[in-house]
Amino acid sequence: MAKVQDTKAMSIALVGAETLLGREIAEVLKDRAHEATLHSYSASGEGSFGEEEGEAVYVEPLTAAAMKQSRAIVFCGSREGAAKTYDLAKTASPHPVLIDCTGYLEERPESRTISPLTEASDLEQSWLLEIAHPAASVLILVLGRLARHDRIRQAIAHVFEPASERGSRGISELQRQTTSLLSFKPLDKAVFDAQVSFNMLSQYGEEAPTTLVSVEQRIARHVTTLLARNTQTPIPNPSLRVIQAPVFHGYSISLWVEFERTINSTAAAEALACAQVEVRGAEQTAPDNVGAASQSGVTAGDIRVDENNPRALWLWIVGDNLRLTADAVSEAVSDLSARRH
Repeated sequence: MAKVQDTKAMSIALVGAETLLGREIAEVLKDRAHEATLHSYSASGEGSFGEEEGEAVYVEPLTAAAMKQSRAIVFCGSREGAAKTYDLAKTASPHPVLIDCTGYLEERPESRTISPLTEASDLEQSWLLEIAHPAASVLILVLGRLARHDRIRQAIAHVFEPASERGSRGISELQRQTTSLLSFKPLDKAVFDAQVSFNMLSQYGEEAPTTLVSVEQRIARHVTTLLARNTQTPIPNPSLRVIQAPVFHGYSISLWVEFERTINSTAAAEALACAQVEVRGAEQTAPDNVGAASQSGVTAGDIRVDENNPRALWLWIVGDNLRLTADAVSEAVSDLSARRH
């Protein structure tokens, strides 16, 4: 159990604390000294044995009593756990704020998509909040900054998906596939149903539990939803495609943006730079997903004018997928805490 000591501590339940994302969220919440006490539950919400500081511990099941004590529930667990968590939260009175980091509760009627990294969280709209897909938040953040510099005509994004978006099973399968390929052994394909090691995939195998198309559609939905709330600077919906990359962590995005007028890459880079976006110039090393690990925000670099279109820019953008979601949760929790005072 991770705790942030405070005499007015806000109780938060973390469902899926043992997952890759759950561990990242717990670390971020602990480090940022929120007025919160974090209680950990398994991905399924059921009682189970786990490990804490090298010792075996019993994780209590998520119950209606725990809901009454929790100001918020952060969900990053399994699909089965999502249904249990939702049902408990819905029957609790008053409702705790349920923050869904998985998208498993996206189709519930109360669900509202938020992107605390790119907009103020309107926590009055619903008690069920879905954290926007990290790639969607990155695209909105970058396009929003560029649109303030000059009007955007169109944009195209290739989003390179890391194995960690499929959780620890995705990481393990990529690692085992790499080992098996080097030793000429059959490949484990339970997660991707295809060779992902030393390979690039536009789609998974037919037996994969998740499809790349569904990931692509979720990102597109969230981008559309977030753009619809933008009343200041008109931004067209970008065309996008998701590709599975043979990397463990971190999103990489190749973004092409066409503007109304001839664009200057230096001026565009200056407009893009902000607290959440580190911009690297031509004389610096281009950003990569390894360097983005455990870093907040995103890094953009290798920014250059399209040789065949003086109105268009190419940008290379990277960010830690787990940290981006954890940061979004942290911002939402901060907003909840502020409302208590």
